[in-house]
Amino acid sequence: MESITRLISIDRNSPVPLYFQVAQQLQQLIESGTLPPGTQLENEIALAEKFGLSRPTMRQAMQHLVDKGLLARKRGVGTQVVNNRVRRQIELTSLFEDLKRDDRRPRTEVLSLETVPAAGAVAVALGLEPGTPTVALRRLRYADDDPIAVLHNHLPADLLTLAEDDLAEHGLYELLKRAGVSLRTARQTIGARRATAAETRLLGESRGATVLTMERTVQGDGGRPVEFGSHLYRASRYSFEMSLTAH
Repeated sequence: MESITRLISIDRNSPVPLYFQVAQQLQQLIESGTLPPGTQLENEIALAEKFGLSRPTMRQAMQHLVDKGLLARKRGVGTQVVNNRVRRQIELTSLFEDLKRDDRRPRTEVLSLETVPAAGAVAVALGLEPGTPTVALRRLRYADDDPIAVLHNHLPADLLTLAEDDLAEHGLYELLKRAGVSLRTARQTIGARRATAAETRLLGESRGATVLTMERTVQGDGGRPVEFGSHLYRASRYSFEMSLTAH
């Protein structure tokens, strides 16, 4: 592959900041496939010297692309181009199913699985009296060995029996369907916020990173609520997509 210093041109008379000129052209090279996933980039000091830029300017350009999820810094490896972010259509499917369909090698770490009494928003979403037993599970979902989402689900305790081994190997919706639970409709709300310190550690994000949030209540036969989910996704590696039709 031709050196990126030959593929990127810098206009020092342009009002566009130098770091952004570099970052924007690097992004185009990544998105076009000229720099495919796994490409190892030289360190910032070497690149700064080759482009004739200051180290802070080069560092800012690289950090801009790290924040967008296009580059990743890995200890002992350096800076690499990473896989494109997960783009997910808004449909009544599970993240596990979507990742598997796109050949993104989903993997699940079960963080907790317990029976707890319904309370607050969970009781309301599932249409249960406060104190009714629910199954609460919390999982960390990976795509291509990178943490992508923290998933927190509640289900009525009388719906099915869940085991950690099953949750590690299969998506929740797959297990529900195997148990004969129909998934008919859902209400969903999407938002964004700053991640907590604990969340950034789980997701491998930098301090103060933004996460996407999604709350979803799924109804089964007869409109009975069968699952309430409250999930977090890495905004740098994940986006929702929807199709709109004019009437």
